[in-house]
Amino acid sequence: MTKVTLIDVGREAGVSAITVSRALRSPEKVSDSLRAKVEAAVRKLGYVPNQSASALASSETNSIVVMIPSMSNHVFTDVLRGIEDALKDTRITLQIGNTGYDPLEEERILRSFLNPAPKGVILAGIEQTDETRSMLANIGVPVVQIMDLSDAPIGKIVGFSHEKAAMSAVQHLLDQGYQKIGFLGAQMDPRSQKRLAGFKRTLQNADLLDEQAIVVTNRPSDVRTGSNLYGKLMQQYPECDAIFCNNDDMALGVLFECQRRGINIPRDFGLCGFNDLGVTAECVPTISTVQTPLFEIGQTAGTILLKGLEQYPEDTIDLGFAVAPRESSRK
Repeated sequence: MTKVTLIDVGREAGVSAITVSRALRSPEKVSDSLRAKVEAAVRKLGYVPNQSASALASSETNSIVVMIPSMSNHVFTDVLRGIEDALKDTRITLQIGNTGYDPLEEERILRSFLNPAPKGVILAGIEQTDETRSMLANIGVPVVQIMDLSDAPIGKIVGFSHEKAAMSAVQHLLDQGYQKIGFLGAQMDPRSQKRLAGFKRTLQNADLLDEQAIVVTNRPSDVRTGSNLYGKLMQQYPECDAIFCNNDDMALGVLFECQRRGINIPRDFGLCGFNDLGVTAECVPTISTVQTPLFEIGQTAGTILLKGLEQYPEDTIDLGFAVAPRESSRK
């Protein structure tokens, strides 16, 4: 017989698993109607609370767990700075886990980090396993997911729409007069896949999409990868006149490779990156990019855990993005 989880109870009651956990552990903190719905779902499904998880929750540490997919990706450096800024006047410490973009590895690391229970958990992305979601619900700690948006977050979620951000970047290149636009993507995690979807949708709407213009790899995103993928793209799509890269370090690699080949940016070729990692505003020419609120995402997530989830009525906090036009796309 399949074990009934808090996720199952939440689905039956029409609430989140975290809400179920709160109703069972602290019934006085929820409304009578909500408590009644949860209790009815528990009885109907025959749910038995996880006593070991409850024991862990009672021995809380003075730390916050942060799960990120990469220690080498500069994106998460800014996110971590934001979290640390939110906690700077407290005695709370960070436990940081590197998942390597693997939900099962995230589950494994979390299992060890939750014993004893932290004050809260911050998770990059929304691709958690069912076991991870159940584990977090059972232990009852507040959870904030970051870097994306979701209609059904575990607790709260802070991020922006990767698809819409990519659509805006590609539309900017179109508005500048580029038409044969290519896509270079590395480390094609779900957020990068959403950027690719935004790239495709915008060019499909303009009747300009060519599948030969897309080159991706599961290698980590870095300058060398951008340079190498540019060469591959030009072999299979030589008419390309602009590129949207799914990260700024790859855009920098494209810039260097174009300079080696004597290709003038932006006169002969347009270029736009993603995430505004700093160096793109200092190189020559400066590189157009999508500014994403990385520091603010981390800062907001840390603040939510400090103040309590209940202080934020909206489960989804969309911090938005902005296209930053620079020299690399001024045709």
